[in-house]
Amino acid sequence: MSDDQILLRDSTDADIPAIAAIYGHWVTHGRASFELEPPGEAEMAKRRAAILAGGYPYLVAADAAGRVLGYAYASAYRARPAYRFSVENSVYVAPDAGRRGAGRLLLPALIERCEAAGFRLMIAVIGDSGNAPSIGLHAACGFTHCGVLPAVGWKHGEWLDTVLMTRPLGEGPATAPA
Repeated sequence: MSDDQILLRDSTDADIPAIAAIYGHWVTHGRASFELEPPGEAEMAKRRAAILAGGYPYLVAADAAGRVLGYAYASAYRARPAYRFSVENSVYVAPDAGRRGAGRLLLPALIERCEAAGFRLMIAVIGDSGNAPSIGLHAACGFTHCGVLPAVGWKHGEWLDTVLMTRPLGEGPATAPA
């Protein structure tokens, strides 16, 4: 196994410190998340448990040594029952692991899992219209741009947009769900 090889797997409780560190970095230094304070490990564990309890996938990408390079999960888009066939995705890659392919492995695997679970639409709610890496990743995975919420968040002393992209899953809207 080469050092460049990235392995995808389901997340475990043992991944929480790495997941919290990755997310914490982007909360503190980035614009992808509109949180202002990084949640601690206990909160991240609670969030992960809720996602898994809802029947959604939560994946990690790790290097050959087992170091978590990134993670991705799907969650409910909204709570009301009519939205039950739509999911929102989240993908975060460690700041020192960018451009190694973790995101391009995580997002297609997440899409595949959500299709297998019978979901029909995946929604990307991307913080910051200047987030070219995330917008590019989603476009490369078949997402299309469907809107921008301009100046919807205030972080790091500036107004930030939210970019909305969607991707049909499985049969998408072509047929009624089972």
